[in-house]
Amino acid sequence: YINKMDIMGADFYNVVNMIEDRLAAKPIAIQLPIGKEENFIGIIDLMEMKAFDYSDDLGTKIEEIPIPDDMQDDAKLYREKMIEKIAENDEEIEEKYLMEEDITIPELKAALRRATVADKVVPVVCGTSYKNKGVQLLLDAIVDYMPSPLDIPAIDGTNPKTGEKEERHPSDEQPFSALAFKIMTDPFVGKLCFFRVYSGILESGSYVYNSTKEKRERIGRILLMHANHREELQKAYAGDIASAVGLKNTATGDTLCDEKEPIILESMDFPEPVLSVAIEPKSKSSQEKLITALAKLAEEDPTFKTRTDSETGQTLISGMGELHLDIIVDRLFREFKVEANVGEPQVSYRETITKAAEVEGKFVRQSGGHGQYGHCVVQFEPLPSDQHYEFVNKIVGGAIPKEYIGAVDAGIQEALAAGEIAGYPVVGVKATLVDGSYHDVDSSEMAFKIAGSMALKEAMRKCDSVLLGPMMKVDVTIPEEYMGDVMGDLSSRRGQITGNEIRLNAAEISSFVPLSEMFGYATNLRSITQGRGTFVMQIDHYERVPNSIMETFVKNC
Repeated sequence: YINKMDIMGADFYNVVNMIEDRLAAKPIAIQLPIGKEENFIGIIDLMEMKAFDYSDDLGTKIEEIPIPDDMQDDAKLYREKMIEKIAENDEEIEEKYLMEEDITIPELKAALRRATVADKVVPVVCGTSYKNKGVQLLLDAIVDYMPSPLDIPAIDGTNPKTGEKEERHPSDEQPFSALAFKIMTDPFVGKLCFFRVYSGILESGSYVYNSTKEKRERIGRILLMHANHREELQKAYAGDIASAVGLKNTATGDTLCDEKEPIILESMDFPEPVLSVAIEPKSKSSQEKLITALAKLAEEDPTFKTRTDSETGQTLISGMGELHLDIIVDRLFREFKVEANVGEPQVSYRETITKAAEVEGKFVRQSGGHGQYGHCVVQFEPLPSDQHYEFVNKIVGGAIPKEYIGAVDAGIQEALAAGEIAGYPVVGVKATLVDGSYHDVDSSEMAFKIAGSMALKEAMRKCDSVLLGPMMKVDVTIPEEYMGDVMGDLSSRRGQITGNEIRLNAAEISSFVPLSEMFGYATNLRSITQGRGTFVMQIDHYERVPNSIMETFVKNC
């Protein structure tokens, strides 16, 4: 269905060609638009060779008119193309077509339906949904050409008890099975679960088994949802799509079934979120409401995720793009009355040392009575950044009693939580305890712990500490013609291209890119590739941040 025929730049014929070129499908235009952009007034039905004029913007006045004179030739040409393409995919029609016999409209419709159900061709219609133009003919086409549950094979599933494959046929006589495909929070009835019944009958007030979660659920009410009202049902039959009230544990993709005949239907696969932003309420009092609202939205939308970054303390929301997250923030305000600010998430940097040094940590406090005394000498060396920390005890001759060795280690580890450059965690440090001293009365575990902490802080200043930034492994899949532009964009983000491969008409580019350079990349990639590029990224390793960027970063801190 080619929508928005009334907007600027609408081109029906170009879209049909793009379906063939870019999607490798076999489109068959069964309608032609009369006019385009602001002059779009009606549709020509190529099956019936009739034209329909929409005289208002509500779609309530539809008038059958003669095909305009300036479109007679196009209508005949495209009807001939339509019949030819149907004949290519149906032997009965092909024989009549080659023998130049008359082919009736019911025969054409039946042949097109068979080809569509077999997934050989794609019928193409047009209209503008906003103004209800073409929607009526679209619904007719769905009835005429799209498969009913009886036209497609029985749905496969797995018996959770035996692990064996089972089938469910679209029949009321079969055991009940349904798939929950959408969760929605309604302000009046609470949680609504939309489901499609694949087999059997579901009665209001009955119990069903959620085989995915292995929990029993009660169906409170069954509702048939319309655009602006609901109709209560007592039963839902095979093939029905309805919603249920009262399900507590069911989520999108779960299977509901008869407890005596359990089955798990094929679950739904959802893409991983590609864009994350930080979110915080405009007032502290709204923090609890924000968390509750985000949890409800995440339950409704499986492609929306929310989490709290344990290192930065920020609440992060992730989705499929900027528009997706904009809508989430708007819904927070409209439906949950929570105003929130959105910004770039903080990058979790690390700090490390680049050279070895021997440092002294000494903590002495004397305040008239029992004092504090702890003294240690530690050799610090850099480790690979993927190794967090290593402690070696090389004390000989009892310079530090054994009971205080662990306190020095604990003090160093505690100090690793915040580095000297910008307070980020320190990694890649080997600490070797080589010497020290103690006091018979004043020494304590606390004093040696503080001495160990002081030793690390001194080492961070002496050992030329640097910032490490997270490097993401980024795999981009794009049409081949955009390869140069995308590789150039990745390079401009300080990316390292590690490989590229061309498969069919698609190119796959592998690279490592700093996380700090990836904000807004999803939108940028879509812009470069006209919405046809996708990417997957995951953290791979940490790498030293260039000095110029580190200096700027330290100034901003």
